[in-house]
Amino acid sequence: MSKSKHVSETPATQMLRRHGVAFGEHPYDYVEHGGTEESARQLGVDEHRVIKTLVMEDEHAKPLIVLMHGDRKVSTRNLARQIGAKRVEPCKPEVANRHSGYLVGGTSPFGTRKAMPVYVEASILDLDEIWLNGGRRGFLVSLSPSVLQPLLGAKPVNCASVD
Repeated sequence: MSKSKHVSETPATQMLRRHGVAFGEHPYDYVEHGGTEESARQLGVDEHRVIKTLVMEDEHAKPLIVLMHGDRKVSTRNLARQIGAKRVEPCKPEVANRHSGYLVGGTSPFGTRKAMPVYVEASILDLDEIWLNGGRRGFLVSLSPSVLQPLLGAKPVNCASVD
């Protein structure tokens, strides 16, 4: 498969290369508010395998990252209970941008500006391949979820809910 577009390096791809992680590069046409449904449609991938990188914060405004299936929502109540927080809520976009160094819609868990704890929905680790943001709007990388724990220190949680 040849690349239709050249994708320039991002902090995320630099980190993956530095650690010798094999990954595929998948540019697509970014659509404002299209989310994982739009990227999955364009790339012909099951939305369950497209993983959202969500920047949230606890009651002390300490940031954290949650990795969730594209077709699921995060139960912030269940997440808070599992990580020992009183509450967890999504960061405002400008706050998320400041913590991660990425624009919302282009947030990758790899190569963030600030080190943050990472929590991953446990069932993601059972997939053979996942697709997540490569550090730019309109750009996903495909890789094995087995790299999430050693590279990010990702802790498994069970906080998925379906609409």
